[in-house]
Amino acid sequence: MAKAHPAASAACPCGNHSGKDSYATCCKVFHDGADAPDAEALMRSRYSAYVLGLMHYVHATWHATTRPPLTDFAHDAATKWLGLDVKKFVAGETEATVEFVARSKSGGRAQRLHEVSRFVKEDGRWFYIDGVFPE
Repeated sequence: MAKAHPAASAACPCGNHSGKDSYATCCKVFHDGADAPDAEALMRSRYSAYVLGLMHYVHATWHATTRPPLTDFAHDAATKWLGLDVKKFVAGETEATVEFVARSKSGGRAQRLHEVSRFVKEDGRWFYIDGVFPE
């Protein structure tokens, strides 16, 4: 089950601009259907979707050639997302990469996901393709 959207004035879960952007002016616009302008914005909006349990959005923004079935997407309400740190963004016209670290806590254990994600732009929309774990 998806969590309630944060209040319009609440800081966006993605932490864009050092947490100064509100959810309403940051990731919510993409969750509501606007196309992300670049791969970093898409990656941040996908992180926020994980935080908020918007698994349909995560699924819809995954490229069709590598996308798992929707039935594989379940929100883990026990996971508390603690923050996102974008380490590197390499922009391109139709391909891009974003290196990030997402921190979470589940079952009393801290976790850290360090990934270099690949994105592709098709028909004006960015999609997540896949990622590698550099550590």
